[in-house]
Amino acid sequence: MGKTEKIKVHIVDDSALLRQTLAEILGTDPEIQVIGASANPVFAENHFNREWPDVIILDYEMPQKDGITFLAEIMARKPTPVIMFTAHGKVAMQAFSAGAVEVLSKPGLELKKFLYDSETMLIDAVKSAAQADLKKVRFRSAPVVKVAPKLSADSVLKPWDGKQVDATNERVVVLGASTGGTQAIEEVLAAMPKDSPPFVIVQHMPEKFTTAFADRLNEVCAMEVKEASHGDKVRRGLALIAPGNLHMLLNRRGDEYFVGVNSGPLVSRHRPSVDVLFRSAAKSAGKNALGIILTGMGDDGAAGMLEMHSAGARTAAQDERSCVVFGMPKEAIRRGGVDEVLPLDQMPGMILKHMGR
Repeated sequence: MGKTEKIKVHIVDDSALLRQTLAEILGTDPEIQVIGASANPVFAENHFNREWPDVIILDYEMPQKDGITFLAEIMARKPTPVIMFTAHGKVAMQAFSAGAVEVLSKPGLELKKFLYDSETMLIDAVKSAAQADLKKVRFRSAPVVKVAPKLSADSVLKPWDGKQVDATNERVVVLGASTGGTQAIEEVLAAMPKDSPPFVIVQHMPEKFTTAFADRLNEVCAMEVKEASHGDKVRRGLALIAPGNLHMLLNRRGDEYFVGVNSGPLVSRHRPSVDVLFRSAAKSAGKNALGIILTGMGDDGAAGMLEMHSAGARTAAQDERSCVVFGMPKEAIRRGGVDEVLPLDQMPGMILKHMGR
């Protein structure tokens, strides 16, 4: 690369929000040119065959092929400076072993704000990577650190056994969300009346953040919103938010529902996990539940929603147009567990109609 040439960057990440935002940020620097952005390694390879970048920005968790595998393939084919995004410490060690010149932390929440707040750091990282002498980077064809396997809800809760749950007058809304979900959940709950049907909610969020999130919602919503505690009763007019770093399960005693809050392994690489909540709803509530999956990255909740659907629950997913990230709803739809797909602003009306208010 000559002194007057721009640094050609290709972004590989399944988050459309990250690709767009990062391209905008890097595009503000006259020395950098984003020549491509791909949703997965397969698409990226097609671009690379036409024009090889000077720097590759690569995510770890992607469909079809994970980032570490793709990084190893890049280094075997044509060693290139790679910056990897991940939220996992073990993956960072893997990435360096496989040849990445830089690893950056990727937050699960407020991704866009994080990227803009980190604008200078991101631009500097690209420029530094472009100057890297890969002959001095020791990398191995196979990573030396193993990432823990991606566990299903089986690791926390036995699968639904296919038995249908008796109908009851007590109904409950179970809802899951991730990236973009804080705003989406607020929009839904703020539209609910004071005597709304009860909600049990998992939002991917770090420990201690969920208390502030619940308190914020409680201030702006007519219904009561609180961070769940083990044994809390599920009742009309109350929304329970799963605590960060703890799974939440819906349980039933007679005609009443209550929540269980406990630890356990990461499920779909999350704790709390939407899959755990949804599976518990399939087992405990069945046709008495309404399952909703909102915006979010990845596939957490897709398997659980299919179980809810099979157990007789009504299920709904947020549509692509209104999602910040369409990953979780898209996967739930693909697996066949979704009865209807709606824009976010139609969710409150659907909930009240279905729950018989």
